[in-house]
Amino acid sequence: MTLIRPDLDAIPAYVPGRTIPGAIKLASNEVPLPPTAPVLAAIAEAAAGGNRYPDAGVGALSARIAASLGVDQSRVAVGCGSVSICQQLVQATCLDPADEVLYAWRSFEAYPIVAKVAGATVRTVPLTEDFRHDLDAMAAAITPRTRLVMVCSPNNPTGTVVTPAELGRFLDTVGPRVIVALDEAYHEYVTDPEAADGMSLIDAHPNLVVLRTFSKAYRLAALRVGYAVASPEVAAALRKVCVTFSVSGVAQAAAIAALDDAENLLAACAETATERVRVRDALLEAGYTVPPTQANFVWLALGERALAFAEHCLDHKLVVRPFAGDGVRVTVSSPEENDLFLAAARSFDR
Repeated sequence: MTLIRPDLDAIPAYVPGRTIPGAIKLASNEVPLPPTAPVLAAIAEAAAGGNRYPDAGVGALSARIAASLGVDQSRVAVGCGSVSICQQLVQATCLDPADEVLYAWRSFEAYPIVAKVAGATVRTVPLTEDFRHDLDAMAAAITPRTRLVMVCSPNNPTGTVVTPAELGRFLDTVGPRVIVALDEAYHEYVTDPEAADGMSLIDAHPNLVVLRTFSKAYRLAALRVGYAVASPEVAAALRKVCVTFSVSGVAQAAAIAALDDAENLLAACAETATERVRVRDALLEAGYTVPPTQANFVWLALGERALAFAEHCLDHKLVVRPFAGDGVRVTVSSPEENDLFLAAARSFDR
């Protein structure tokens, strides 16, 4: 007799980007810069209160997020990173094992994990040939058991986006009975005016949930802070299933300070946007298939050569993120590190 759920063996483990001493890490879409000085000061001050429990309601940070977005605080739910918010969404919407979570594939690798951990049924729809969400096909795949749809834009790992027209049409087709989560973890890197912005649609669609994070552009990946903006009803449900005290006091203080220093932090996003164009153009010139990206990474569609490419990069002391049989995701870093990656890519025998 086993005391553990037998289905756990079938749940894929999350594969983090490898950290190898002496190698440049381009596998986890981290920002190579540290938090700014005001954020570091807030972290140090909050750490002095490490003997006290954090605010379980995350009130001050929720209020600060709401003010920055121009929404009522009742519409904000904060979690231990946006991955935690994803799992809370499944827990809040799926009760029966037959309840379905639908998403494109390939997309964020945490989606199948959080869905299956919560005991839900997974349904996937392939990306288009140009590595984008096929929202029409996703709408057609919705069944009476579908409870939650995840839409990642920019999509991790391909970097592609959905347009306002596509998303609006999708929401109109889906109707109000299914929660649609727009995962905008890389929102701050988007420069394409044709990319959807969930906040512009959220008032017209009460079933839309917008997910964002402090891990990327705000440089707080280690502190784990993400949030959702939703209807008051959905936000309240997310708060109910959140693990108490999961957002530390240090993380809350850092996120508030990051919002206060957003102008300085987000200035670096423009530099990343410039570099990603340069990196993609160089890869295209070298003969790689690389879709346009609106994130802080590029996607090399290498198919069965993905693992070989990653090993080749490792030989050049570069850690990238391969997805076996599909491709390789590479973080856009500093110009110097990007140049080292491009040199390795040019020397790879495909």
